[in-house]
Amino acid sequence: GSTDRTVEICRTFTDRVYETDWPGFGIQKNRALSHARCDWVLSLDADERVTPALAGEIRERLLHNQTSANGLTIPFQSSYLGRTMRHGDWRNERHLRLFRRSAGRFSDDPVHERLIVDGEIGTLENPILHYSFASLEEVLDKVNRYSTAGAERRFASGKRSSLLKALSHATWTFFRGYVLKAGFLDGREGFLLAVSNAEGSYYTYLKLLYMFEDANR
Repeated sequence: GSTDRTVEICRTFTDRVYETDWPGFGIQKNRALSHARCDWVLSLDADERVTPALAGEIRERLLHNQTSANGLTIPFQSSYLGRTMRHGDWRNERHLRLFRRSAGRFSDDPVHERLIVDGEIGTLENPILHYSFASLEEVLDKVNRYSTAGAERRFASGKRSSLLKALSHATWTFFRGYVLKAGFLDGREGFLLAVSNAEGSYYTYLKLLYMFEDANR
């Protein structure tokens, strides 16, 4: 469903290109996983890049069979509106992204899906570069889409909300990222990131509140 030249570009490299509807991140990634053929899988989103150092580290670990683990976590170096973030909620960020195909699958969550790997988990030291947001328009669009998906997930699991809960979650999210995790050290963008994370939490619980009210009318 992409509107750029992704499909066209991919077909210049391989004939194994599959187009489907969009059911959410978790289900879509499991669909992709079902087409994988190699023993190891590296999961990357569109705004993420592998550094040459990370590529070399992966080759060294896998080609020479230097790991007994079924999955490897990778540190993330994330940027926000062009600035590399070294503090706040993105400080010391690390995610499980490289795994043996036979031992892993994704949760079916539509957003914030998790990679579930059976067995030992190891670590890599070189980062994935994460270019998260290039503009405020992207920030606002993602806050809206992800808060809707988050509210729907909570609604499906029977969770309830209130205005007080929305406000308290938003306040805690901002305080945690900006104060406790020293987001203020990232300057203006550190403040903006803490605000956008708080907005995401606020609208998630506010939308959940209205979902329950609409369902009970």
